[in-house]
Formats: sequence, structure tokens, C-alpha cells
Amino acid sequence: MKIAVIEKKNVDVKFIKISAKVRYWDDAEIDGIVSEVGADVPFKTDDLWQPVIDIDTGIIVDWPIGTTASFHFKVCDAGNYYLLDKDKREVASRLNNYVPDGLCHGDSGFGDYIIFKVDKTGKIINYTNRIDASDWEDDE
Repeated sequence: MKIAVIEKKNVDVKFIKISAKVRYWDDAEIDGIVSEVGADVPFKTDDLWQPVIDIDTGIIVDWPIGTTASFHFKVCDAGNYYLLDKDKREVASRLNNYVPDGLCHGDSGFGDYIIFKVDKTGKIINYTNRIDASDWEDDE
């Protein structure tokens, strides 16, 4: 996907990085078990969930292979979302914002939820790239 950023050049976007404050960690299941406090949730740092997703394939970067998960995280406007180039440099962002539409697969989150399931290889089940470049602001 290309978006206009940095000195009006087109940049290939390869990843989306999430940094979202999750309200209820028990809205996740890891290997079929409800996560009580989120200690077993991959990419949890304190009260933030911070995965990086390849937007072409729907694979979560550095996913712990063999682990399955189901996420239905309520974050509302407590999330920062970044589009990254192939070198993982930020090229666009949505700060303290609602969840972008492209982060729900299998259900609608209406801007308040991040919803998807992950298979044992780290791929989001039923993933399609629905990131809309017009929803993003250029970083300057």
C-alpha cells in the first residue's frame, strides 16, 4: 500500500504497529484459556498491547509459534496506531484515536474494539488488508 508522506513522496507501507491501552485483559484467550490479568498475552507491556502486523500477509511479527489466540480488546480512543515502512520506520500515525477499521477480522469493532483470532503460525484468521490510507495523518 502506498500513501503520501515525508516530503510528498510515496512510501510503501509494510506494517501496522499497535500501542493500545487495553481495558480488560480477560477479553483475550491464549491457547483456549481466558487471560485473567494478561500476563500470558503476547506483546503486553504494562497496560499496553503492542504487536506489529505485516499488512500484506496478516502475520504478527515475532509471534510465539505454536500459540493460538483470540482478542476482543476494548480500547476506544486509547490507542496509538502507526504505519511503518519495510524498515519499520513510522510514516503515518493515529494518536489517541479510535481503532482503525482494518484491525477487526471476523466481527466489527465500531472503532472501540480490536477483534481477531490468531492461528499457530501468527497469522490473523480471515485476514484481508483493509487499512485505508485516507484515515491516516502524515508524520512530520
